[in-house]
Amino acid sequence: MAKPFTLVQLRYFAAVAAAESMTAASRDLNVTQSALSAAISQLEKDLDVQLFIRGRQRGMRLTAPGRQFAKDLAPFLEEADALYEAARGYSDVLSGELRVGVFAPLAPFRAPVILQAFEAAHPEVQISFLEGDQEYLRRSLLEGECELALMYGLGLDEGFTTRVVERIAAHVLVAADHPLAANPDGEVSLAQLEDEPLILLDLPHTREYFMSLFAAAGVRPRIRHRASGYETVRSFVGRGHGYSVLNQRLHHDQTYAGGRVVPLRLTDDVPGIEVMLVRPRGVRPTRRALAFEAVCGRLYGAGS
Repeated sequence: MAKPFTLVQLRYFAAVAAAESMTAASRDLNVTQSALSAAISQLEKDLDVQLFIRGRQRGMRLTAPGRQFAKDLAPFLEEADALYEAARGYSDVLSGELRVGVFAPLAPFRAPVILQAFEAAHPEVQISFLEGDQEYLRRSLLEGECELALMYGLGLDEGFTTRVVERIAAHVLVAADHPLAANPDGEVSLAQLEDEPLILLDLPHTREYFMSLFAAAGVRPRIRHRASGYETVRSFVGRGHGYSVLNQRLHHDQTYAGGRVVPLRLTDDVPGIEVMLVRPRGVRPTRRALAFEAVCGRLYGAGS
């Protein structure tokens, strides 16, 4: 039996869901608000489900069924676009929008490089990045705020599919005038720093990872300061407030506060961290998302 809703209704729904505003969506689609409102109301009637919560102050908010419908709809619309392109002979050209989550400490290191490579390969795709901590990205994926995310493999459960693109070893960061900075082999153990103050990168799931490194080495750290910003941690270290344990290495030793830092290799047998591309399990990826994964694989290629 043919379903009563139309492709136009589905596209209207996707636009309103993305904008969370009937006014903004009507402007983007170049249709009247009355036509848009009628199409959405008819779609809800045909599906026999409320997709939006309508409010004067908060605009159009998706209901729980609406969020799920929006997630399931994205690959369907992608396939519809692909069918149109194939019919015109342009099936190898990707276009449209792609929202990608990025773990905030990773963003300045990876996002510009990936963006440059992706835009060179797929110039018709408008890509945008959503930065946040591990927990924020996990929720954003489940709620359909982004289609996939580049993040650490921390705090994830069976509700996600993952692909490892890079593995990064942990290292110690000390001020340039710290006695250990002059160590000729550039190495240190966590036990050597047990009595010194630690500057902890304090983000959900990330803090637990760093504390697990100390536990694995049998060391009880003295946490002096906690900071949620990567550069804040580096600046505290550079000004001599303590040492830190991090994963990402910068290509320079300067900090925002003017101090200098030195990275040291860890001699402890502690696990590094996996950088992953993460998608919600059971949601079919769009071709744009698969193209993004392919670009990351070419750039970093740690395996799957």
